[in-house]
Amino acid sequence: MAAPTSTIDLSAALIAAPVPIGHWLAILPVAHCITLGAVLLMLRGYPRLQAWLAIPGLAALALIDAALLAKVAAEGPLTMVMGRWLPPFGIAFTVDLFGALMAFTAALAALAGGIYALADIGESGRRYGFFPLLMLLMAGVTGAFLTGDIFNLYVWFEVLLISSFGLIILGSEREQIDGALKYAVLNLIATTLFLVGVGILYAAFGTLNMADIAARARDLRGTAPLMTLASLLLLAFGMKAAAFPVNFWLPAAYHTPRIVVSALFAGLLTKVGIYALIRVMVMLLPLERQELSLVIALAAAATIVVGALGALAENDIRRLFGYVVISGIGNMLAGVALGDLGGISGAVFYALHSMVLMTALYLAAGEIARRGGGFSLSALGGLYRQSAGFTALSLVLFLAACGLPPFSGFWPKVILVKASLDLGAWWLAASILLGGFLTTIAFGRLFLLAYWRPAPMTLTLLAPRPPGARWRTGLPLAALTALVVGFGILPEQLLALSQSAAAGLADPEAYLHSVFPEGGAP
Repeated sequence: MAAPTSTIDLSAALIAAPVPIGHWLAILPVAHCITLGAVLLMLRGYPRLQAWLAIPGLAALALIDAALLAKVAAEGPLTMVMGRWLPPFGIAFTVDLFGALMAFTAALAALAGGIYALADIGESGRRYGFFPLLMLLMAGVTGAFLTGDIFNLYVWFEVLLISSFGLIILGSEREQIDGALKYAVLNLIATTLFLVGVGILYAAFGTLNMADIAARARDLRGTAPLMTLASLLLLAFGMKAAAFPVNFWLPAAYHTPRIVVSALFAGLLTKVGIYALIRVMVMLLPLERQELSLVIALAAAATIVVGALGALAENDIRRLFGYVVISGIGNMLAGVALGDLGGISGAVFYALHSMVLMTALYLAAGEIARRGGGFSLSALGGLYRQSAGFTALSLVLFLAACGLPPFSGFWPKVILVKASLDLGAWWLAASILLGGFLTTIAFGRLFLLAYWRPAPMTLTLLAPRPPGARWRTGLPLAALTALVVGFGILPEQLLALSQSAAAGLADPEAYLHSVFPEGGAP
């Protein structure tokens, strides 16, 4: 007797239709970083070959992210689900305009850092894995920006943390080990809090898909501990972003590694924390964000002022720039606290500006140290007489960091101040302006001491450059400075993209439809 046959209908669990070729762009950046990182690891015995593979690889990453951004800007959010399982069962990569903008800007900063590393990282650093670790770092950063699953976000945080631990101790100096310990302890605490929050979230929602959570949150308020969850995630992401009062680890750690590593950390890592905070608090838990808005606003104001005061007090240029990073985080937090379209778009614009600017500032710090013999303000002087061109480039970056026109830092601060005044939060607008004023004094002090005053009698000769090092350090610094100028003089396109990204976060219907095109989560 023949065995009965039956047809199993998999359409209820699996995506039966072929995946459009364009949707593969959602995961291609991460796959590219991991694959290239593995190849570079296998070539660890060939440090020169590593470098010349890594730079085209980073350029290719920027092109892939540019194509992804163009597709999302033209067609709206796109979703790619692993294993073709229907969401929310499969792990989804869902890319909206906010994530695509952040990923593309991060790739540009990484490309600049990779080129600079050709001069800053010697053969020993390459043998110890600088370029493989850089690609792993970019896999974590890009994965965090593109994922549509909250636990997957945690995984990408872990990936970037593992690689950052390797980068921060590259050189194995005592100062680096001390900075790495502080960096690791605080970030591991934040990661643990995040994991606890993910567990509570899964217990409450029964899902980890972001679109599914955003849809279900409307019906679970009153029965699930969403305020507890929002407070826990606010603390976890605030620690990762170095917001007050959990900001003390950043200036204690970011001045210890090689300058290109500090530049990448300042440009990218804190922005991943801000990205996660905006994604969760604005898109997933908007009512809880509204309830916590005063707490977030107070933390934002304190972060701005404490960061600016720390910059005023510092004698080490790298630590000074670390406090500038902190003050900028406060400006982005102010946009989260405001929560309206103006506030969110201001936070998005500021994040994009800060990724470019802070990377450039730390690269400029490396050139200051080479020309002046160190990072101490008390021992520097006469840089203007050495190079008027480098002085002009530095001044552009300093003015942009202060939020002065006509450079990129001006526009997001204008948006944030206007949004604060529109909502009656005059004290928050005042803190943004006060932070800019204090930062201007700090950079004015830096410029007068390091550039304008005569060089000290015990002048340190310029560190010798290896052959070809001039373009390796000058090209990325000039390119990032050109972006800072371009964003300031021609801000219309970036303003429009930031506003569209903010609108997509405030009203995530297009995001939800990308994940659940049939009309709703199960």
